[in-house]
Amino acid sequence: MPDELPHEPQTGLGKAVRALREEARIDQATLAERANLPIDLIAEIESGQSDPTWGDMRRVAAALSVSLEALSELAEELEAESD
Repeated sequence: MPDELPHEPQTGLGKAVRALREEARIDQATLAERANLPIDLIAEIESGQSDPTWGDMRRVAAALSVSLEALSELAEELEAESD
């Protein structure tokens, strides 16, 4: 059985979700409802404390009316700014 990889904070992803959510002028509860995900998960994603699944991120991207590719690119840009 392979060793479990340590959790790596997803700060760029969290910043990207928060930026797009704020740009859309919606709160976390509205995003959670639109993505059909628990609000706690949205909060954890935005704080970089969650390592979400691709499926979860597809739902978040759709709820924010952006492509998964656009969300990923923004996350990479914001992650690079943090370095």
